[in-house]
Amino acid sequence: MTTVQPHADHLGAAVPDGVTVTRLAPALGAEVRGLSLATATAETAAVVRRLLAEHHVLFFPDQHLQIDDHVAFGRWFGPLEQHPHLNNAYLQHPEVFELAASKGGIADEWHTDLTFLEQPSVMSILNMVRCAEAGGDTMWTNLHLAFETLSPPLQELCEGLSALHDATPHGRPEAHAFHPVVRVHPETGRKALYVNEHFTRRIVELSHAESELLLGHLTRWVQDPRFTVRYRWTQGTVAIWDNRCTQHCVVNDVDGERIIQRVTIMGDDVQGPGPRWLPHTARRGARTHHDRTLKAALRERSRPASGEG
Repeated sequence: MTTVQPHADHLGAAVPDGVTVTRLAPALGAEVRGLSLATATAETAAVVRRLLAEHHVLFFPDQHLQIDDHVAFGRWFGPLEQHPHLNNAYLQHPEVFELAASKGGIADEWHTDLTFLEQPSVMSILNMVRCAEAGGDTMWTNLHLAFETLSPPLQELCEGLSALHDATPHGRPEAHAFHPVVRVHPETGRKALYVNEHFTRRIVELSHAESELLLGHLTRWVQDPRFTVRYRWTQGTVAIWDNRCTQHCVVNDVDGERIIQRVTIMGDDVQGPGPRWLPHTARRGARTHHDRTLKAALRERSRPASGEG
């Protein structure tokens, strides 16, 4: 690892004097020291945006944010929303989501936050309130690299496809959305593979058997160690990641309590090149029980919104 001060990112913008940026892995991730998030200004937020565009996930040790400071910092980046389905472990706050390991709060499947929504999370800002002496590391993967490392024929196929995402892991399969399998980052223009093992149920244009094969490959592919960074937490660290080009997963080996609080920046339309083909259920013979969930979701999407027609 190399520490550079001052640091110049790929957009040509220098980080302020006194700030150090330590790159953690070739694929993604950097640790940032010298910025106070509790007293953040518009300039602080601009620096974070520039660094996030380069590193995709940032870690700020020794911040120890209070709730109000955490929320205020998140608001620099957009509107905040608590989790739509899961309840907090202890804290009650309309804009803060909380998980505790002692209450089953370990997100140990690879996922991008809230992809079952029409406008999934843009960014997540996590405050490590309490961490165990050992275990509970979090891993992130770079979805740009995951797409760019696919073979050209598979890239071309994926760019023509879309996928059904739903909240089945939360007991809410009726909460669902359709997104392109490959999305384009609205700020950088880079393409990213946008399916995950936790929320993605089906590739729309393929048969169930074909979807199981391809989706299984893609969700395993994004977990390749070449695309990842693994972070060992210390209490008071704040992490910020871009949900438009990353997935993350907690290593479920926590020895003791682990409490996180997260604010989630909402309001991003998922744009991509696909789909290029009709849904599989539009074809003759697509009548197996495996297609029922997809057909029901497509019927609901085709209904006019309340108050229309």
